Amino acid sequence: MTSVARFFDLQVNGYAGVDFQDDSIEVEDLHRACAVMRGHGVVAFLATVITQDIDVMSRRLRRIVELRQRDELAREMIVGIHIEGPFISPLDGYRGAHLKRCVRPADVGAMAQLLDAADGLTRIVTLAPEHDANLATTKYLADHGIRVSAGHTDASLDELSAAIDAGLSLFTHLGNGCPMHGMHRHDNIIERALSLSDKLHPMFIADGAHVAYPALRNYIRAAGVDRAIVVTDAVAPAGMGRGHFTMGNWEITIGDDLVARAPDGSHLIGSAIPMPIAVQRLIENVGLTLDEALRLTVENPRKLLGLSGPTISMHIDTTLVGGTARPPAKAGAM
Repeated sequence: MTSVARFFDLQVNGYAGVDFQDDSIEVEDLHRACAVMRGHGVVAFLATVITQDIDVMSRRLRRIVELRQRDELAREMIVGIHIEGPFISPLDGYRGAHLKRCVRPADVGAMAQLLDAADGLTRIVTLAPEHDANLATTKYLADHGIRVSAGHTDASLDELSAAIDAGLSLFTHLGNGCPMHGMHRHDNIIERALSLSDKLHPMFIADGAHVAYPALRNYIRAAGVDRAIVVTDAVAPAGMGRGHFTMGNWEITIGDDLVARAPDGSHLIGSAIPMPIAVQRLIENVGLTLDEALRLTVENPRKLLGLSGPTISMHIDTTLVGGTARPPAKAGAM
């Protein structure tokens, strides 16, 4: 893609070899991640912190806030924080790669601790409505002006509807965070969410592996291009091209399709697709027009957060060619 881009990414766990879950992250690391994303057409994103013990998540949130304050580019690009977990389903398949021992029911006190650590930067919280007793945490977040997103959930239609009445307005990476096998072929969390897409903004990962392109085409058609949003859900090796990487306790292999997998190919480990390649694949594999693809990656997320965003324009970095991302010059293996 060579067109001007101003992408807004609502779910970024790391980039360019930098893991936002890494307790040893330094300001130079955060700057590098932002700089590489800027070169790939991203002007704003939500740094995402995922399930861990509450104290660990709080420490990581405080660290991101601190480092962001110390770097001008990070302050400009990190327009908020997305907290994904720990209030999600503990069930295998629905839990995804989140640590089972750290998953817990929603609790307003614990949520308040996380919000305090994020120092006013929290924009989205992903939780499972069926594990939020009386929807107290959903209501608490909505009352504080924070977007609540269902994710890693097997909420019933009634539970989703009640959560929407309490303030739920998004669905995190729909089509993922659910079992590959064993779900009812009709009454499942994907169909339930899509049936409520006039009230929810579904977010999707557009790498073709997290959701196969024929299914993604159907999902976007059902939700409508004015409501659907595409995120990368990028993990640390994103933007570094093909290779083998170590991320925490995970060994990750990224192939020519830029999908992050276990070395044996048995399962996915996050996403490694840069946003401009996602846009290219939305056009080539899903059949969207450029205008429609940019609505999903620029306009819709920007409007959701109520942001005008930076007014700069740029052309996507020439290290992104032919649908394959090549490693940035200074980004080493993790």
